Amino acid sequence: MKKMRCTYFWILFSTLFFVHPCLADNIGLLIVATGRYIDFVPALIASARKNFCTNHEVTYFVFTDGAIEGDDIVRIEEKRMGWPYDTMMRLAMYHLHRAQFETMDYLFAIDADMRIENTVGDKILSDRVATLHPGYFGGRGTYETRRESTACVSGGEGTRYFAGGFNGGSQEEFLKMVRTITINIATDLSRNIVAIWHDESHINRYFIDNPPTKILSPAYCYPENAGHYRGRWGKSFTRRIVALDKAHAQLRQ
Repeated sequence: MKKMRCTYFWILFSTLFFVHPCLADNIGLLIVATGRYIDFVPALIASARKNFCTNHEVTYFVFTDGAIEGDDIVRIEEKRMGWPYDTMMRLAMYHLHRAQFETMDYLFAIDADMRIENTVGDKILSDRVATLHPGYFGGRGTYETRRESTACVSGGEGTRYFAGGFNGGSQEEFLKMVRTITINIATDLSRNIVAIWHDESHINRYFIDNPPTKILSPAYCYPENAGHYRGRWGKSFTRRIVALDKAHAQLRQ
């Protein structure tokens, strides 16, 4: 009887105080790769399979007019719209196809021309996740300042500038952001306004109104050749997600 009581005690104790492994989440990684950008995607996905949330179930949603396939890939047909709409309308694409994400617990959007070089794990899992822009680390950045734009940030607002290359959050919060920004961009276009840094300008406006619950360092949007950035950072970061050097003009043709 005494032995049974001791066994019961330890079972109860372990239930209350021991840390058990978390159940795996379903995570969607969203990639827009129209035109020549599809050439970057196989290497990006290969690096993600090795380093991105490997203890969870990851699905790669690729918006493209090119060819891509895989058991963990969902290809969504999307035609090129031309610059700058291929980037500016990314969130509208996510909003339009939001039903595709209904089984996802978290959603993250990443530029096609990036590579995941080091472990990106549970640290990024939060409701609203933003990445500090490497070009403006420690500074205020170049917000949209025209009052006519829904992305406008006044002089008394904003202390940190976030990159458009990697962001995300819980499914609910990410899709809230996507819906709001889709409406705001449509409003701007109805006024013949394109925000200075397109969707990134709108993302920064959104994060002022809805502060991130997790802020990631420039390690998660690390320039491939970061020499002139490091001199301004005043500290070093371990490269995790790398923004590749590329010929912008050729890719946008």
